[in-house]
Amino acid sequence: MAELIISISGMRGLIGENLTPEVVAAYGCAFGAFLQDQKPDKKLTVAVGRDSRPSGQMVFSAVAAGLTASGINIIDLGICSTPGVGIMVRHLGCDGGVIITASHNPIPWNGIKLLLDNGIAPPRLMAEDIIGRYHQRAFRLADSLHCGKITCNGQTPRVHTEKVMAVVNPALIAEKHYKVVLDSVNGAGGVAGRCLLEKLGCEVIPLNIEPTGLFAHTPEPTAENLTDLCHEVKQHKADIGFAQDPDADRLAIVDQQGRYIGEEYTLALAAKYVFSKQSGTAAANLSTSRMIDDIAAAAGGTVIRTAVGEANVAEAMLKHNCIIGGEGNGGVIDLRVGPVRDSLVAMALVLQLMAETGKSVGQLADEIGRYVMVKTKYPADKPQAQAIIEKAKTIFPDARIDTTDGCRFDLSDGWIHIRTSNTEPIMRVIMETKDTETARRWTEQIEAIRKEVL
Repeated sequence: MAELIISISGMRGLIGENLTPEVVAAYGCAFGAFLQDQKPDKKLTVAVGRDSRPSGQMVFSAVAAGLTASGINIIDLGICSTPGVGIMVRHLGCDGGVIITASHNPIPWNGIKLLLDNGIAPPRLMAEDIIGRYHQRAFRLADSLHCGKITCNGQTPRVHTEKVMAVVNPALIAEKHYKVVLDSVNGAGGVAGRCLLEKLGCEVIPLNIEPTGLFAHTPEPTAENLTDLCHEVKQHKADIGFAQDPDADRLAIVDQQGRYIGEEYTLALAAKYVFSKQSGTAAANLSTSRMIDDIAAAAGGTVIRTAVGEANVAEAMLKHNCIIGGEGNGGVIDLRVGPVRDSLVAMALVLQLMAETGKSVGQLADEIGRYVMVKTKYPADKPQAQAIIEKAKTIFPDARIDTTDGCRFDLSDGWIHIRTSNTEPIMRVIMETKDTETARRWTEQIEAIRKEVL
């Protein structure tokens, strides 16, 4: 049986194996106890939303049992995106939030992400506090008169859309009458995504937009999973194709030729627009392409690098008042909308850049340029990953080392980042170079180490 994953990114597991009602309810109780200690003199309210997975209602019922048993009221947001929950936590003045999702994992998985009252996932020390309460069963249960109550709110798509439209010029985008193919992989982002695009005057060609949770293709928005989207863009002669992941916090892009531009370009294009308006500071994780560094430098700006994880990037953005930020997995964060990765924000900023420049998304991507990036992943636990890292240090003795998150090796002709995932029982190796030969050589060296260790 696979191991239940509990980390700074929340809880994730397999339904019917390790993510059981008992486990989920206990995690809800742990979060409830944590929140009660943060605000001991208040009747607390938590907003809860879920992606479209068939197991979502079961997980909601279990986490709701844990929270209401702790005396906390719940606002049930129904099926909605991860950024939508973050927005509603602040919009409704809630004391916390819960998102029931396993992001890009396949259907057998589900999980729980936690949010504080500011709409950000708990930073490491707070996350560790919640995990400790879960393991120790350090709960604070209410008596029969003080259990929490559940109410419903279905306004998330409307509120989310309005907040995103406020950071662009809808009239300018609408003048262009863009034709957009939207692939929502039958996840939670289709309703709000389509609503936004139509309000921006786009002709929307929906693809897998119904929130059934029965994913039409492997849900991670990578090139091999988006061949249908590429075909539809060409077939309909669309201006652009957008692909959301199941909880709609990530976005990948297909250009007008049906070419998969990819998820790394999502943040780069959004940053290109924002930095065209002002100089300042951006934030990105250690695994994100250096394209954002090039864009920031051209505008006289800088980029702060963080450990992988939305909470880490958002924390840095708030601390340094960043004008844009995110991760190379297609996650864009704009603090004007919220401190959460948001596919709707990404769509709006990219369309705004296209409208202002009069250029296609393919032209804009080509202007940014391209590095060679290779992303691989292997089954591995933390000790195995650490053994691979230690051997890699002997292979790349001249590298500048950053151990903030796993280990990043910065070399004269690129970088390599080796780390274990916060959300899957795997090790990730991401590298970026200027040429394919260097990428091939590094890949072979890491593969030889991996085979030796594993």
